Amino acid sequence: MRVIAGSAGGIRLAVPKQGVRPTMDRVKAAIFSSLGDAMVGSRVLDLFAGSGALGIEALSRGASSVVFVEGERQSAEIIESNLAKTKLKGRVRQQDVFDFLRHASGAEMFDVIFADPPYEKTEAGERFPDGIFVLEKRPAEAFPETRLWRLFRQKTYGATEVLFLSAIRNQKFPTRN
Repeated sequence: MRVIAGSAGGIRLAVPKQGVRPTMDRVKAAIFSSLGDAMVGSRVLDLFAGSGALGIEALSRGASSVVFVEGERQSAEIIESNLAKTKLKGRVRQQDVFDFLRHASGAEMFDVIFADPPYEKTEAGERFPDGIFVLEKRPAEAFPETRLWRLFRQKTYGATEVLFLSAIRNQKFPTRN
């Protein structure tokens, strides 16, 4: 796995030996192509961060900050290592994602939220409602209705479906199909 574009483009990233399902390069490229210039200057939250690949890609493409939330110690250490290798800066929180969401203060808002949970963890959070929520899931899994998020794009890449949701109050990203 590597960083696709931006200041760290081409740098190979370490991946934890178990417990993660890294986002394929073609899926990652499609996600960032869909987001376009939304990355530049954005504040990003990378939930279930794994190797940190999505958040690191965001930093490489001009995000102003990324908070990586990862429950597994080995994965959190790999994110730190990958940040050092790419010479990018981000904040790594080794904490259960749902615990992080339950205790997060409303003071910190994010423009883009990535979530690639282990498939057995399907609980969807309704915090941080002012940005874009990019969720990876199995194509057969249903996404529950939510009062804070509106689906504006979905694409399937083999065994991965990527949902792009925008906050109901967010006029920056209109509904597109």
